[in-house]
Amino acid sequence: MRVRGRLTWGWRARAGAVLAALLAGVLPSAVVLAPGAATAGAAAAGTPVCQVRDDRLREISGMVATDDGYVVINDGADDEAHRRIFFLDHRCAVARSVSFPSRPRDTEDLAIGRDGTVWVADIGDNDRSRTTVGVWRLAPGAKRPVLHRMTYPDRPHDAEALLLDASGRPLIVTKGGSGTVFLYAPSTALRSDATTPLTALGQVTVPSTTTSNPFSFLGRGVITGAASAPDGRRVVLRSYADAFEYDVPDGDVVRALTTGTPRITPLPDEPQGESITYSRDGRSLLTVSESAGQPAGTRSTILRYPATASTATAAPPTRSDDPVAPTAVRPAAGEVGGGGGRTWPLALGAGTLLVLLGLAAALWWRHTARR
Repeated sequence: MRVRGRLTWGWRARAGAVLAALLAGVLPSAVVLAPGAATAGAAAAGTPVCQVRDDRLREISGMVATDDGYVVINDGADDEAHRRIFFLDHRCAVARSVSFPSRPRDTEDLAIGRDGTVWVADIGDNDRSRTTVGVWRLAPGAKRPVLHRMTYPDRPHDAEALLLDASGRPLIVTKGGSGTVFLYAPSTALRSDATTPLTALGQVTVPSTTTSNPFSFLGRGVITGAASAPDGRRVVLRSYADAFEYDVPDGDVVRALTTGTPRITPLPDEPQGESITYSRDGRSLLTVSESAGQPAGTRSTILRYPATASTATAAPPTRSDDPVAPTAVRPAAGEVGGGGGRTWPLALGAGTLLVLLGLAAALWWRHTARR
């Protein structure tokens, strides 16, 4: 999410690097990375598919692949021309766009139903202050999406990832921050004229990795996007650094996420990777990053990575549009269901940071007191 008054990408990247360096100067590198973290290996960059050259699309936060190309959205954009659902062709050119009937708060992800319905997740909440979140439903052939408001049962959450379960029910995956994210879904059928309560369905512990990304270890513990394979037998969650694929052999997405062990595809050094989708044949993972805050002339580029081999019985692929370049794929290391291996290093690092901040404040006070 990018909002007015927030640090730019470059400042956030530098802040993350400074924080990582600060902690690394006090703690051993093995502690910062957490015991049992998956090693990076030879992570290969994705293969470029096409470049998004439309200036309205510099903050892409969600993407789905269609038979005709792609559908993308920006996150909470100030410019009205950017607050649309954009349909791209296979060359990443804008073919058409659909506006919202009212202003969305912070659109962060997309999902597409088997009937072609596009779901827009208006669920971003950096300040964790929203009383409601929403999903916009754009039916095939419709001219405007319909808003369905929802409310969390416990407290506000920042979220950037949306999935659909086997019945077509939207499933929200919170962003997290320390490697643990939570799943929520509507407790009853969605209505456009009422606010639907959400219910908590479980939690997911993201495996530790060492994949290089602009936000260092901070970028590996958050979830910024999600997608379902066209046949529904796999789902993927992504962080700023990696893609985590889970098998869904029986259609139960929640059980797959809360009890399954994912296969990991590194997505190294994507500038600000918040979007992921499967190709229409299910053979590839497609990603795209924001270009706002990047060097002048930078354009968002859709990248292709091979999807990992599924252990589930999958339908045979239909076709592959482009050759697939090899990349490093590795299984998750450690226990996916337990957070103990990474909670104590984070707590220790946070405590160390607080001590250093306290020391800095004391020195500043002494300096000003002498003036």
